[in-house]
Amino acid sequence: MSNDEIKANRFFLKDTIRKHVDFRYTDQSRGIPPPPPQKRHDPDALTIELPGVSSFSDDFPLGLVRAIADRQSVRAYGAEPLGIEELSFLLWATQGLRESYHSAAALRTVPSAGARHAFETYLYVRGVGGLDEGIYRYLPFEHRLLLEFAERGLAGRVSGACFGQRFVGAAAVTFFWAAIPARMEWRYGLAAHKVIAIDAGHVCQNLYLACEAINAGTCAIAAYDQESLDALLRLDGEDEFVVYLAPVGKKRVR
Repeated sequence: MSNDEIKANRFFLKDTIRKHVDFRYTDQSRGIPPPPPQKRHDPDALTIELPGVSSFSDDFPLGLVRAIADRQSVRAYGAEPLGIEELSFLLWATQGLRESYHSAAALRTVPSAGARHAFETYLYVRGVGGLDEGIYRYLPFEHRLLLEFAERGLAGRVSGACFGQRFVGAAAVTFFWAAIPARMEWRYGLAAHKVIAIDAGHVCQNLYLACEAINAGTCAIAAYDQESLDALLRLDGEDEFVVYLAPVGKKRVR
């Protein structure tokens, strides 16, 4: 990597929203409707209702201090599957809806610049009670899972797209966060891309802490082949593409 390339990347990290965005000329200020906050889907497609959020505090009462203290990256998982109640909790903790007040913004369990929430959550489900193996997408506004597709050899393809990291495809479930930049660009223009990266950290940290509450582990992954992973999830790689992922599984009994 050249010094010029290093400086360019550092400039991106130091960049500020106010420096480059004239809010008089964003799509929002011009009155252009915002992109939908959730990808549309075929109303006849198979969706799975997830357990409600009302009992989470009773089912998973682990204290915050302990969750923070015990948080660590886990790359080896036990054979025990996740329960669908546990998966429901992890999805709610990372992208769940708290309040939706208009089409341009929604309040969720994680912070996001301008409440824009540029991510769609895809899952490779391998070991979750009551769910068949396959690729799913979380629908936060309905708190449901949408079955995207199922095919043979998904575990190997997931690991292969992550440069052979076998534990990624061997987990009970792997979370993939795909960005739809237009959601953030609508408000922030050229400054959108920095805050998308910041938002990804908020989401994954919530996953780490929520995993502690169900005696599970996770490991944030940024080492993957972009084209292979986008193709695996059937994303176009331009208007929607993976930016982060994390496998989840029960901790091994020591």
